[in-house]
Amino acid sequence: MTNPLLTTADLPRYAAIRPEHIESAIDRVLADNRVELERLLAAHHTYTWDTLIQPLEELEDRLNKAWSPVNHLHSVRDSEDLRAAYNACLPKLSAYYTELGQHEGLYQAYRQIADGPEYPRLDPAQRKVIDNALRDFRLSGIALPPAQRDRYKAIMQELAQLSAKFSENVLDATQGWTQHLSDEAQLAGLPESAKALARQTARQRDLDGWLLTLELPSYLPVLNYADDRELRRTLYDAYCTRASDQGPNAGQWDNGAVMERILSLRHEVAQLLGFHDYSDYSLATKMADSPDQVLAFLDDLARRAQPQAQRELDELRRFAHDRFGMDDLQAWDIGYYSEKLRQHRHRLSQEELRPYFPINRVLPGLFAVAERLFGIVIHPLDSIEVWHPDVRAYEIVDGAGTQRGRFYLDLYARPHKRGGAWMDGCLPRRVLSGVTRLPVAYLVCNFAPPVDDEPALLTHNEVQTLFHEFGHGLHHLLTMIDYLPVTGIHGVEWDAVELPSQFLENWCWSREALNLLAGHYQTGVPLPEDLYQRMLAAKHFQAGILMARQLEFALFDFRLHHDYDPARGGRAREVLDAVRQQVAVILPPAYNRFANAFTHIFSGGYAAGYYSYKWAEVLSADAFSAFEESGIFDAATGARFRENILEVGGSRPALASFVAFRGREPRIEPLLRLSGIAA
Repeated sequence: MTNPLLTTADLPRYAAIRPEHIESAIDRVLADNRVELERLLAAHHTYTWDTLIQPLEELEDRLNKAWSPVNHLHSVRDSEDLRAAYNACLPKLSAYYTELGQHEGLYQAYRQIADGPEYPRLDPAQRKVIDNALRDFRLSGIALPPAQRDRYKAIMQELAQLSAKFSENVLDATQGWTQHLSDEAQLAGLPESAKALARQTARQRDLDGWLLTLELPSYLPVLNYADDRELRRTLYDAYCTRASDQGPNAGQWDNGAVMERILSLRHEVAQLLGFHDYSDYSLATKMADSPDQVLAFLDDLARRAQPQAQRELDELRRFAHDRFGMDDLQAWDIGYYSEKLRQHRHRLSQEELRPYFPINRVLPGLFAVAERLFGIVIHPLDSIEVWHPDVRAYEIVDGAGTQRGRFYLDLYARPHKRGGAWMDGCLPRRVLSGVTRLPVAYLVCNFAPPVDDEPALLTHNEVQTLFHEFGHGLHHLLTMIDYLPVTGIHGVEWDAVELPSQFLENWCWSREALNLLAGHYQTGVPLPEDLYQRMLAAKHFQAGILMARQLEFALFDFRLHHDYDPARGGRAREVLDAVRQQVAVILPPAYNRFANAFTHIFSGGYAAGYYSYKWAEVLSADAFSAFEESGIFDAATGARFRENILEVGGSRPALASFVAFRGREPRIEPLLRLSGIAA
């Protein structure tokens, strides 16, 4: 039987992929690639782009085409057998990429092209491919003696397995806890949408009553609206102790030892390559110049945000005391009384907005915003094979009628799907036999699914999440670069990759854009002006607390890697406590184990890089200010952003792309203004 991971089919055949296909497919591709690499190197003494780089891209593309659907299914349709097959492939893939990075013959071939007469004749994107490759050879240990090369290879294999284990532990811990309720009175205060979801979740598991889970569509409404304080505490305790030695499932999926080992190995590999620590190593592929620069940037933002955050918390405490007699405000009370304060001051809650953001209005509105901004048209694709009945597929066509890309949209939370929201590449743009193959993206969220016969209703925060991921998607899909290592988001510095995503979120606040995407799910009535004005007035509600929280994450991540001491270990709780003393105003209970589920830095690619969200937000806020100056849907400004940011991908430094769009280097003032932080 033909292995569906080895076919030349245009798109993955999800229905045909079985766990037993995975390891044999990867073994086959890796073996073939190794043979072909040696043949390419032996066939020439003088190498060129056409005789070496382009054929190598074809090998990489073949591997990506086999592995990408496996990696994706592991995230959205996990099973015991699929997980076993996935994990069996990780050390093989790690070994393969380490071999490439340490292949002396391949390195010398790249060096020959870089130093030879062809290099000046290549276009800038091609030269960027070669420059990045030579940098990556150094970061893969090409200059190390044999014993240290072997050690590097072993470390990278183990890190790949540990990162997967971390993510799996978080998924299992999240789905390994539920709260079954039989008395509706316990759900007092919850919006009807949250109660309906809990009732539907119970029915799906053949239970009466209501079932609460640690998935965010279930968890957040309890923390923000449940009058039952003990219920809030119960869910908070379970959520903040996931995958740890604390809480109701203490020790069952504990990531403590996994984290410790990851930090140790990261530090070792950084020092092996001649870096002081892992933060130093991490910045080799980012915009920031040094750890000191990053820490100074974060400390400056913390200095601006912390006093405002403290004032906001003091105000919340006074409000909770004066209005509700609450003298002991705990972590599980913050969301609840913050919502009460928001309603008191602005007569607004996320739940009041939810009826105006049905998915069947938001999605066409999002597409309309992108169409007006970037001169594109988005059409549904009804005949595309998908991995779940809720998934939809679409294509993007530009103003000239040329197809530019396709994407899958997987919006709703469900069992065996990891939490959060993300964009990932299914296929990159490439030219194959003279024909352009269009890029394909996965866009994944975890919203509350439709209940009964009603459409899914989003909060305004969730609308922003959808816009965020779609911004990433456009970066992947609108690229005009044909070389795999720098097409789309490939090759973009990690601390600039959030620019398009955070940039697009700004349209969620524009009246003109909201007219396209907001309308009551029952009547179709647009968002009332009074409600819009209240939404705007509440835009910066607790902005200081929000900024301080993000800086807490970023400083913790960076200091965890920058200050690592092999003699003392990771000291995650000690580092986090020190960071909280610096910037946090809300101190959680001692049993909180936030770090044990911090997938961004332990399994999501943001290690010593979580600061990137704030770093890129400087770029995105300043980029948006250009539209504030010229018009929120100004076609010429949108075309400049598309041409200078989205279409060029990683083919040039991110700063050069920003300057090409904005006409100058970025400034921090727009970030402070748009974030509601006093300059």
